[in-house]
Amino acid sequence: MQKIYLIVALFVLGGCSKQLTEDPRGLVAGNAAISNMAGLESALTGAYGSLMVPWESGFTTVSQIAMTMGADDLTTHPGSNKEEFREFDLFKVSSLNSRMTPIWLGCYKTIQSTTNIINNYQAVQDGSEANIHAIVGEAYFLRGLCYYWLTRCWGEVPIIPTAEYTPDLLQIKKSPVADIYKQIEQDLAAAEQWVADKKRDPGRPNKGSVKALLADVYLTEAGWPLKNAAKYAQAAAKAKEVIDNKAVYKFDLYQDGFLKIFAGGTVEDVFTLFTRGQWSTYNSFYGLSTMPENEGGWSDFFPELKFFNNFPAGSRKDATFSTEFTVNGNTIPWQNVTTRHPYYKKFRIQSGDPATYMSNNPVIMIRYAHVLLIYAEAQARATGTPDADAYAAVNEVRHRAGLADLQAGLSGADFAAAVVTERAWEFAGEWNRWFDLVRLEMVESANAGKDPGDLQPLPGAITHEHYHMPIPGNDALINPNL
Repeated sequence: MQKIYLIVALFVLGGCSKQLTEDPRGLVAGNAAISNMAGLESALTGAYGSLMVPWESGFTTVSQIAMTMGADDLTTHPGSNKEEFREFDLFKVSSLNSRMTPIWLGCYKTIQSTTNIINNYQAVQDGSEANIHAIVGEAYFLRGLCYYWLTRCWGEVPIIPTAEYTPDLLQIKKSPVADIYKQIEQDLAAAEQWVADKKRDPGRPNKGSVKALLADVYLTEAGWPLKNAAKYAQAAAKAKEVIDNKAVYKFDLYQDGFLKIFAGGTVEDVFTLFTRGQWSTYNSFYGLSTMPENEGGWSDFFPELKFFNNFPAGSRKDATFSTEFTVNGNTIPWQNVTTRHPYYKKFRIQSGDPATYMSNNPVIMIRYAHVLLIYAEAQARATGTPDADAYAAVNEVRHRAGLADLQAGLSGADFAAAVVTERAWEFAGEWNRWFDLVRLEMVESANAGKDPGDLQPLPGAITHEHYHMPIPGNDALINPNL
């Protein structure tokens, strides 16, 4: 292979050396590889694959959980070998923190692969227009998803214009956040045109998946840092398109057991990354990562005590948290484990004894519950008064959780605040809470008054500077413009 990944040359990260020495079969780079349908499909497979390499690249990793520990639903061990996790929880993240590497590297590797597809697909002559568009539409979706994660985590980041390496790319500058969101919107608009109503395979998007992600993007753009309130109406409208066509897209709330959602393959999957049952794509935040050391686990992450204590009682709470553990044949309550915390049940291995190192469980990126709650919040904020559909959307989620309907007659602001709280409970531990707190500028208030049993933020005010991560240090060293 004569051409090399742009990401290898431009984003040389210390944590990826093992990945770079592996056999590159199945990975396609450069326009020479995009000459037929087989090359086009192979390039797209590589783009997905870059999001699913544990510890090294993408989301089948504990990195996205570590990076969102500044929220009030996640914390980590006060000692042990969890220093890098604690940096996020304590708002003192070093540019050399390796927990950032998989998201940064995985997203940019996928951007390289998808840009290759988008820039060169017109050379393909052996496929139908519909089949070519289906592949390219997915490439646009993945690229938009990756830029969305990058700008939410790091703020200003480079927009990479080409899949081909040139030396000037080593001096590329960061793009303003507004420009990145413009790129995301353009990519998702293209994906919306070309991705079909039916998923080509599990783990692929359909048109409803694209609309759902676009609704989430609009919701975020309405908040910090862009604060474009006009986007609330767009978020509500796009989410409503998904809700009104859920039968077409085969989406719905899954009703046969909350825990089963996290094994994947239910109607709740709007977009899910499915692992392929081999070590290189196993999901490493299931299993030992979410178990106390009393059971032989690693105690990488678990809920903060205030969050757990305030969580509404009922079936959803019972399914979300593990509160009893088996140690030497004896059952002990969470108060007696080493960390004196409950743990997340939704991320435990749901079969097998003893627990395994990693799992082939998927990563649920977007659920249908997201769509319902995006609509409810955005509609109320856009109009100032929640309509009947907004109440129906949030109450559908609450009914499944065994909760009563939200109080009728709320103001738009009070209703939206209640929906944000509902999002906290529904997506507990699923790395959504941090992004909600950031867009609503609630990071400071959410970290006030922590339970004494949790890690306490470092002395000094939490400011907007803490809302974004430092650019990974190795890249900043290579390119001073970063």
